[in-house]
Amino acid sequence: MKQRLVFALIMSCVLSLLMTCWVTWINLGWSQEFCTQWLTAFVLAWPAAALVSFGCGPEIQKLSLRITS
Repeated sequence: MKQRLVFALIMSCVLSLLMTCWVTWINLGWSQEFCTQWLTAFVLAWPAAALVSFGCGPEIQKLSLRITS
């Protein structure tokens, strides 16, 4: 359980960081407010992504095993 929680937190952090950067850049470009908007988006996205990752992780792992078997 501990490993599952740590994995979900790290994976959701990385994905949220990259995706919010990408979407913020698409919407604003490299403007003066980019960093502020990116940080705001990341702070809002990471908790949601962590919950989804932790909650859906086991089922997605089972599905990926079925697909690759």
